[in-house]
Amino acid sequence: MALLSDKEIEGRLEQLTDWQRKGDAIERDFKRDGGFVGAVDFVNALTPVAEEMNHHPDLSVSWDTVTVSISTHSEGGITGNDFELAKRIEALG
Repeated sequence: MALLSDKEIEGRLEQLTDWQRKGDAIERDFKRDGGFVGAVDFVNALTPVAEEMNHHPDLSVSWDTVTVSISTHSEGGITGNDFELAKRIEALG
């Protein structure tokens, strides 16, 4: 999958809620009710989505917040596949 240009990335970010570019990745924090358990439940909910796409985000859990960072490591940057995964994760709430 081809890398997206800066302009393409900016345009696609406008179509998502609260995602931002962080270097060669797109990233968003998801704050969950239920503290740590709610955060881990969210990670468990997004796992099947990532597995289905065979595209796995970098995740960080800090108490009630999950930081999701998505990049296509094999391409060395941001591709359309990253935005597809972001949309699917976003749909989880």
